[in-house]
Amino acid sequence: PFMLLSEMITIILSNNSHHFPHTFFLAGIPGLTAAHIWISLPFCFMFFLAVTGNGVLLFLIRTEHSLHQPMFFFLAMLSFVDLVLSLSTLPKMLAIFWFGATAISSHSCLSQMFFIHAFSAMESGVLVAMAVDRFVAICNPLHYATILTPVVVAKIGGLVVLRGVGLTISFPSLARRLSYCGSHTIPYTYCEHMAVVKLACGATTVDNLYAFAVAIFLGVGDVAFIAYSYGQIVRTVIHFPSPEACAKAGSTCTAHVCVILFFYGPGFLSVVMQRFGPPTASAAKVILANLYLLFPPALDPIVYGVKTKQIREQMLKMLRPKQIDPT
Repeated sequence: PFMLLSEMITIILSNNSHHFPHTFFLAGIPGLTAAHIWISLPFCFMFFLAVTGNGVLLFLIRTEHSLHQPMFFFLAMLSFVDLVLSLSTLPKMLAIFWFGATAISSHSCLSQMFFIHAFSAMESGVLVAMAVDRFVAICNPLHYATILTPVVVAKIGGLVVLRGVGLTISFPSLARRLSYCGSHTIPYTYCEHMAVVKLACGATTVDNLYAFAVAIFLGVGDVAFIAYSYGQIVRTVIHFPSPEACAKAGSTCTAHVCVILFFYGPGFLSVVMQRFGPPTASAAKVILANLYLLFPPALDPIVYGVKTKQIREQMLKMLRPKQIDPT
């Protein structure tokens, strides 16, 4: 499906401006080129964690019938999104760090731009869906199964995908229509929309306004909805009859809260620095932009593996050697 989407983007953009360069160059981390090999080590480790951890979560949720619940279906969506984000960015980053392979074709750059922004938007949507799941589970537990039916969960998942794709699919075409008469070097390790737009020598007002509107809608809107959901959860929990019930309800939300902080914390800082920071990219700015994409995929499976009892039990069951019946 990823190749099909890339081909569709290429076809859509094939008739656009001839001023768009055939090749871009990704600079890596400015000022730290000599240390790229050393910098690649933690990046490679995070890539391993992301692919292995999310792959294991998807396998467990797919094969273990006891995990076929709305909460874990949303977790499977989160793992899939994290996996795509990792595969869309990390291999090229490591190629830059290890081999100095900074060149990237325009179509590959625009395809990567789409995947990064679309799946980041989907991740934000999945976090909203997971907040809804926790809200229903804690505030209306008796009707949980009747509210979050498989059909409703599927509709929520479809809405998350459509929203993510619908809001970001125009980013490549907006960037493609601009003229690039100066440098073709992107001072980052991946093709982020605003980083590419800043290389254009024409007016970029439309690109700036649309990107800012999408960032506000997804970031502020989703965070506000999540905050409202957790506000209602707190109001419900404080009226529970026993401290044990409060602690149990809180423990079911701990993993989700950690994942929210991992995603939105570096994300907001990265967006602010992209749009309001200096025109030149510093090492700190680029590293922060990388962590925004690397931290959630690498750490989310660990958080859910440690904090979620059902996942932890299934992981231990999978790792435990099978006993052979002597008979």
